[in-house]
This record gives sequence, structure tokens and C-alpha cells, in this order.
Amino acid sequence: MSSNRIMTVSRAMSEAIAQEMRADPNVFVMGEDVGAYGGIFGATGGLLGEFGESRVRDTPISETAFIGAGVGAAMAGMRPIVELMFVDFFGVCMDAIYNLAAKNIYFSGGNCKVPMVIMTATGGGYSDAGQHSQTLHATFAHLPGLKVVAPSNAYDAKGLMTAAIRDDGPVMFMFHKGLQGLAWMASPEGAATELPEESYVLPFGQAKIVRPGKDVTIVAISMMVHHAMDAAKTLEKEGVDAEVIDLRTLVPLDRKTVIQSVAKTGRLVVVDEDYKSFGLTSEIIASVVEENPAYLKSPPRRLAVPDVPIPYSRPMEQYILPDAIDIAAAVRTALGKKAG
Repeated sequence: MSSNRIMTVSRAMSEAIAQEMRADPNVFVMGEDVGAYGGIFGATGGLLGEFGESRVRDTPISETAFIGAGVGAAMAGMRPIVELMFVDFFGVCMDAIYNLAAKNIYFSGGNCKVPMVIMTATGGGYSDAGQHSQTLHATFAHLPGLKVVAPSNAYDAKGLMTAAIRDDGPVMFMFHKGLQGLAWMASPEGAATELPEESYVLPFGQAKIVRPGKDVTIVAISMMVHHAMDAAKTLEKEGVDAEVIDLRTLVPLDRKTVIQSVAKTGRLVVVDEDYKSFGLTSEIIASVVEENPAYLKSPPRRLAVPDVPIPYSRPMEQYILPDAIDIAAAVRTALGKKAG
């Protein structure tokens, strides 16, 4: 039965994992500090006590080894959930992610499934510099064979994690560390949500209109959804009715919902915490323009991180990360308004 529990994203993720582990003995977790520590971002809290070391495995600091082991376990019939502590660490294990996990279903003509979840922390905002603060949504979305998930709140995180574990192909579950609800890193108010006790699935490829509007479409993902909502509140005071779309998954990508929204509003602003060039923002704009450029009453706007490594300096980091002020300004430009 449903309850009125308000839970954080990290608790939602660990609950989804626990429920799937109870239901299927082939599901197990491994990675650095996923056991006694509960994951440095809280995603595996409490699992070791219930399931023991055979199913919640702390690994050595060797991403190449444990991501590769996850691929082998998945192809052998298990359903591993492997935590890549920071997405920035992908470089040392990309061969296992892309040349093995992403391609082996294709290479085998569909005869070998790879039911593997790679969950990994993304995002900046807490001065941890360029090797611990990237988002990299587009890096993985660009590679055929991987599904890519990026929830913005606890309800979506639980449903998408359940779907990811049950999927027969590899899923990149990219959670923003600033949404986890950790004591040492503040989260937006909307990240923690009411969470049903029962298990449920959110299908991949279904974006959500989190705020209906008629004047402009703002498309966002992960942390940027909350900044978009804050921008929409500011713009409302100026008489602007913004529609905000949370993509929820990048692969598969719900282009239809975005296109229908832009056909209604005539204006488009896309925001992502990933790098600007060759990224999600460009893909969304291209999808709309390819469908019908006449939907747009003004040039589309995109906001993302400039093409520089994430700075360590807090003022510099905050300067390059898109926020509600930047989004509101982009909307005003799209509407032909002067800066407010």
C-alpha cells in the first residue's frame, strides 16, 4: 500500500535495489565502498546488513576490474548493479563499458543479454574540481547499446532504478550527487518526494511535463529541472507562463513530448549541466528543427557548461554552472524581452 513517506533520492535508490534483491537472487551489488559505508552518496545504504557480503561486494580500487567483472556476471545470468563512484572515472574502464557491455548484445545477434546497471554520480556545485564534478550525459547517450537514465527526484529514481535492474541490456543510471539528500550537501526542496512502499516501474523514454505552460518550453534533466522550476516561478511574476519538461531518460529520448510542447509554445530553451558542444542541448534543438522549424517563433536557446574543465574555485565553478537566473534570462531573450 502507498504511504505518505517523504524520502530522499538516495533512500529511494537503495529501497528499489533492496526490493529487487529480495525478488531475484541473481541481483547483486558491487563497487567501491558500497558495503559497510553504504556508498559515499548513500545509494546502497542498509543493503549489507540485509544481504551480506556475498551479494553486496566492496571491491578494490580498480574500475577496469569490477566493471569488467560486472559484464561477465551479467552475460552469465546474474543481474549486477555496479557503482562507478564518480562518472569522471569512466576513462579507466571505458573499454568494458562500451566495447563489452554496450556491444555484446549486438555482437551476439541478441543471443547474449547484458542485464547490468552502472550507477554513477554526476554533477558539480561543491568544489571537488575537474575530476569529480562532471556530468557527461552526452558521452554515454552518444554510444549505441547503452540506455541512459538521469532522475531529478526520489519518486522517479525508485521507478527508474527498478526498471533499470529488470532491463535485459546495460543501463547507465546517472544520479546527481546534489540531489541525493546528503547531510553534507544541500538538495533542492523538490528532490525528496513522497514514495510508495510497493515496487513500481517507470518506463524509459517517457518525459514528464512538470509544469504546464503556454509561452515557452524549458527542457531540462536531473538537477537542471529544479533550476528550471525556480526560473519559471520568477518568470510567472513577469507574466510569462513557462512549460518545464523533465526528460528523465536520455536513451531512449522522448522527442515527441518536446516537439508537441514547442509546437504549442513556439519557443525553446534547453538546459543541461553537461558540456555545451556536441551535447544534449544540441540534440533536443535538432530534433525540433528536423520535425518542423516553423514551430519556432524565435531562435532556440541552449544553456550548458562552457567547454572547459570544471574549476576547483567555488566562485568560478558557480559561474560556469547554469542556474535559475541564467535560465530566466535565456527565456527573456527567446521572448524578445529585455533583461529583468
